[in-house]
Amino acid sequence: MAFRDVNARRHIGLQQLSSLASAGRTLLGPVKSCKFIVDESTNQSTLICSAVRLIENLDLTSAAGQLLNETIQAQNKEFKTGMSTLLFLVGAWSKAVLECLEQNVPISAIVSVMSEGLNSCCERVQCLQISIDDVNKELCSGSVGPNTLKSKTCQIGCDSLLNAQIFFYFQKGISVPEEAIPINSSSSQVGDCNFNKCLVSPLVGEIASLVKPAGDKSTSVISGSGAIASSCNKQKFAHSRYFSTLGRSNFSSRQGSFQEYFSGQSADPCECYGLGHLAMALSPGNQTSMKLLQSVVVHQRERAESSGSSQFNIAEIVTCCLVGLPESYSCVSPGFVTLVSPEQATVIKYLEDKPLQILLMDGDLTEQYRHLGFNTPSNIRTILEHPNLQDGRVRDSWLSSMLDILIRFEVNLVLVKGKVCENLMARCIADGILVIGSVTWNVLCAFRQATGAQLVTYLTQLNPSCVGSGAQAELWKACDGRAMDLGELVPIRIKMQDIPLLTAVLSTTVASKMQLIEDQFWTSVYRLHHALNDKKVFLGGGAVELLCLSHVQTLMERPLEAANKNAVKDFHSPWLAAPVAEYKSVVLQALASGWKQYLSVVMCNTAKAASELEACTSIDHHLKKAADCGCPSAYILQEFRRGNLLKGSSGPFPDLGEVLKVYNNVTAKTEAWWRALNLVLLVLQTDTEIITGPKRNQLLNSHVLSDFMFL
Repeated sequence: MAFRDVNARRHIGLQQLSSLASAGRTLLGPVKSCKFIVDESTNQSTLICSAVRLIENLDLTSAAGQLLNETIQAQNKEFKTGMSTLLFLVGAWSKAVLECLEQNVPISAIVSVMSEGLNSCCERVQCLQISIDDVNKELCSGSVGPNTLKSKTCQIGCDSLLNAQIFFYFQKGISVPEEAIPINSSSSQVGDCNFNKCLVSPLVGEIASLVKPAGDKSTSVISGSGAIASSCNKQKFAHSRYFSTLGRSNFSSRQGSFQEYFSGQSADPCECYGLGHLAMALSPGNQTSMKLLQSVVVHQRERAESSGSSQFNIAEIVTCCLVGLPESYSCVSPGFVTLVSPEQATVIKYLEDKPLQILLMDGDLTEQYRHLGFNTPSNIRTILEHPNLQDGRVRDSWLSSMLDILIRFEVNLVLVKGKVCENLMARCIADGILVIGSVTWNVLCAFRQATGAQLVTYLTQLNPSCVGSGAQAELWKACDGRAMDLGELVPIRIKMQDIPLLTAVLSTTVASKMQLIEDQFWTSVYRLHHALNDKKVFLGGGAVELLCLSHVQTLMERPLEAANKNAVKDFHSPWLAAPVAEYKSVVLQALASGWKQYLSVVMCNTAKAASELEACTSIDHHLKKAADCGCPSAYILQEFRRGNLLKGSSGPFPDLGEVLKVYNNVTAKTEAWWRALNLVLLVLQTDTEIITGPKRNQLLNSHVLSDFMFL
């Protein structure tokens, strides 16, 4: 058997990936340029700003397109964020790999160096992770006002105890060598969160400007231990999460809790804003979604205080889209808000202010429905007692029997997970029974928990213990107290005291914009959800990508001898040591080009740069200064605190005295990187031709023998 690289100069699969990914350039970053998707069959258009919606509407008949679609769908299913980053990096790295192939770089070297290079970068950027506790502390410290400078000085005095060496460099104005900040150094545990010692202080970059001169009596450095004594340290130690004098554990005093986050209260003397502003920092610039998410935070905080809930439960949130109302009518309503027909709305008026008997069904409410796994016995035939009975009369008999069951158990509200027979629904409306179909699973679970109802698959299974009680139904009322009638559909609300369910009502007068608003809301919700699950976030505004660029630059500048010596250590592939040493610089440059293009496009999309050339010049300027500093991570942190790096927002947020710092999800971002690179390398390695059989002997005598490798 032999195989040959076909289209070695072309690689159609990589070109297809690059072409498809180029359509999503304007969707990158916090400031997106939306796109209109037009349905040729109906001539209706939809406004989108999501890579998922874009890919769903592109022609993906090629194998590479199908792989790209599956990769983005997998990212969306797991994280609901990071798809635009994934799509862009697929295109950028596809072009970079094509350039490597034009320079005759072996595929094995490309795969090895790019994979291990990305792995090394992921380890390096761990120092830019910051815990949720510190993020909330940072957000509240930035809003204290006149006392901000004082609190920052106190913070420095305390946190610098954990890394006196870094503090010494900044105090003396000396460049910090990269060796002073080990990548894989052991980190201290604080509230189940890992802190890298080099960046354990959120304000290490401002030390040089805030610390008093060495000759000041109020500040002294003890050379033996590196400890710092300050006039504010005694007060700070009382609230320190590292050194507690209140008789508690060193670490237990600052362990994060749901109620602390949501109430915005902590052991620190400053007033914190809580998770609402953390969500804003994760999804900057999206005011409508932020207001709704803050309302969700408030409602869940109130419920947590009464029920003792201990976590942000994303399963308690659903959405209802109302087309025809201004966006200012968007709000969060406790309970279940949904749209029904005007005929069903008449039943609501009859049932309003009455306690309802509720039934929950986890399948379809139709005559033909059978549960998953149902098998009709092969040796049994059903024979009707009256062969002349028409099919219409049979269906009418089923409808009558189902309606009789509902009336017998006095059920007046039925929530069905699947479809509902239209004829049965009409019969129920006539008898004052409200039936709602296509109800999501988490809604059914919420009502099961609140009402005590049990899920059934068929109405014939119904018994008194399956019916719940206590729910109420009403027409949904807008913020001005008016009930809405949107013509074809009417919004209603099913509520119950202490039900673990919130509905985000999304409204707009532009029908084509509804999908955009719903996608933005869920993206914001899931970013907050993943941040709380990770218990840490990345510094945003391009900080992580810039550090990756700097780290790859450092790897490229290593001498060739050092590369040969450290090939096993850096790339964990001793059998590929020679290719790695020979092509290392070229392949790493290709890897770095992806992040550089990413930063330049984001800067152009956010109007931080007039052109990609200007953006690349700014990036190169930061890279040079980071290299001259001797400690790129410390330089990047310093620029992030000063606001000189790329930001996700160009204006201030309400109730904040400064532009909000931007943060990114840790797991979602790194997973998007890996999925993008794995897809590119998969397509690269599958552009081969396998030859077996008699043609193998022909190849042995052919002039193209050198193009083949025999296995």
